[in-house]
Amino acid sequence: MTFTLNIPTSIQILSQLFPRILSKKGQSLAEFAVITAMMSTFVMTAVPKFSNIMEVSKANKSVEELDKILLVAKKFYEEASNGEGRGRLPGQDKFDMGVGGYSDLADLLQDLDHFTTSDNSIGIKWVSVFGTSNGTPTGSNFQDDDIDECSSCNPHREKGSDEWYHAFSREILKSPFQDGHYIYVVIAGEGSGDDAKSPKICVADAENPKHLHKFMEL
Repeated sequence: MTFTLNIPTSIQILSQLFPRILSKKGQSLAEFAVITAMMSTFVMTAVPKFSNIMEVSKANKSVEELDKILLVAKKFYEEASNGEGRGRLPGQDKFDMGVGGYSDLADLLQDLDHFTTSDNSIGIKWVSVFGTSNGTPTGSNFQDDDIDECSSCNPHREKGSDEWYHAFSREILKSPFQDGHYIYVVIAGEGSGDDAKSPKICVADAENPKHLHKFMEL
């Protein structure tokens, strides 16, 4: 996607117009004010375009980070599968236990369609990837993952934010947006053998989860 600013054209117009006006004797303050207003208009119409370019750049960066999170999640899942006998995702106490407030994909998709700001009440169903202690947007209500009681779970498992932190080699990803924050949910897997269904993970940037999110089914 390419964006073009038309500032040079506007400046060229003004550079031709300004000398003519200034060269006229008895130029009124009113006429001079018109030119000043024209200059302000040209600048102000250019600023939103430049702002859009910056926002697109931030969005692209955020999507790259979401891809990184999913790649690390996949690696974590595979390592858990080899080491624990069954794959699970960061924050999952067990493959058939979810993370966050969803057990059904349809409900998640329905909520995502309305989840456009970080302070939306839907956020209470979502869990912070690296923990809320690492800074969350004002007005947000994201949760931290905790370790649930589970006699058949890996006794060495950690809470979600710690598992992400170690999986990223102690690196914390931060959203490029002021109101951004990486959040996720996991819909639990179920069944066994040929009937087994793997867990599904959705990661999002709280800046605008509706448009900045990624899914993965293992």
